[in-house]
Amino acid sequence: MRIAIFSDNFYPELSGITDTIMTTGRELARRGHFINYYAPYYSSKNYEMLRREQNLDMGPRVTIHRLPSLPFPAGTGQGRAVIPVGASLFSLRKFKPDVIHFHLIFGTGLEALLAAKIFKKPLVGTNHTPIAEFIRYSPIKAGWFQKFAARYDSWFYNHCSFVSSPAQAVLGAMKSFNTNIPHSAVSNPINLDVFKPTAAKWALKKKFHLPGFTMLYVGRLAVEKNIAVTMKAVARLGEKIPDLNFVIIGKGAHEKELRKLAKSLDVERRIKFFGFLPSTDALADVYNACDTFIMMSTAETQSIASMQALACRIPVIAANSWGLKEYIKPGVGFLVEPGNIEALAEKILYLYKNPQRRETMGKEGEKYVARFSIENIGNIWEQIYEKVIKDYNNNNARREPS
Repeated sequence: MRIAIFSDNFYPELSGITDTIMTTGRELARRGHFINYYAPYYSSKNYEMLRREQNLDMGPRVTIHRLPSLPFPAGTGQGRAVIPVGASLFSLRKFKPDVIHFHLIFGTGLEALLAAKIFKKPLVGTNHTPIAEFIRYSPIKAGWFQKFAARYDSWFYNHCSFVSSPAQAVLGAMKSFNTNIPHSAVSNPINLDVFKPTAAKWALKKKFHLPGFTMLYVGRLAVEKNIAVTMKAVARLGEKIPDLNFVIIGKGAHEKELRKLAKSLDVERRIKFFGFLPSTDALADVYNACDTFIMMSTAETQSIASMQALACRIPVIAANSWGLKEYIKPGVGFLVEPGNIEALAEKILYLYKNPQRRETMGKEGEKYVARFSIENIGNIWEQIYEKVIKDYNNNNARREPS
């Protein structure tokens, strides 16, 4: 198959969407398929800030096309928005894709929609985030704009031959979506070769100066991630867990406010801002140096970071919201109501006092996420693409006059 993939999030950005798109594409290329990516052009400053090499080689079956873009205030300082002027059409004409897959409904999504219409190819769309979470970064805050965005969201996906999301809840929230269009929840792939438990836990604790009971958050530093809730729980638990640490990995617009909060709560010595890490191997090491993972976000369709934690045998405490409540199953972690500091503190204290329970949950988590391996998710997407192409071609054949 020849697969064209469009996304406004791509390398060098550090994000779950970027990881998903690149990991899945590599796996499909390994299986013999050809992949053309259409993604934003990033400036040298983007690469420098993220400590990433500008030259990216994904192998002989993968080609990356950079489209004209502008900075976009996505809350991390990384965001780019593609200008949809049809810049992808020339290379697509030469590539001759069998299927076109978009991952966002903005600049690259419009390029993908236009290409599908012009070249008469099936269109696949993946909804990674509820539209309400995207528009919080828009300069327009009026209620009419929110309603317009919701209608636009469903209008866009109604052009697809197949629609996916990591969470069923996101598909259910698309109010005007035509449910006659084939659709399904499809997990993001997790790299179990990198994210796995290690016997060197105490050595890693020493390496990162985390000798005590350590909690971890990985992701964008933004308001909807509710990192402040965890920090307030840390303040409550200071006397009960004297060696408590909370590691925060990532960057974002909310970092300054979080640092101020840590100071006002008098927990600065317990809060460790690690920023961006240089590699996935380094990230896996930090997971393995920690004892539990906290994700109190109200905007997650799955939380790849939570799945990576489970793969490293780290129990997860998460908000009972969106995709988290679909993926954090009993036995691998706990769900607490969003914003409930007392309930979060209670679960943290329980895991601290019960190391054997932590170990049992960790082992169950590792077994649970095995179903989300790169190979398994690659199988799913290969089957989806094959069926979408077959059905599209059959439908077109029936429409043609005999």
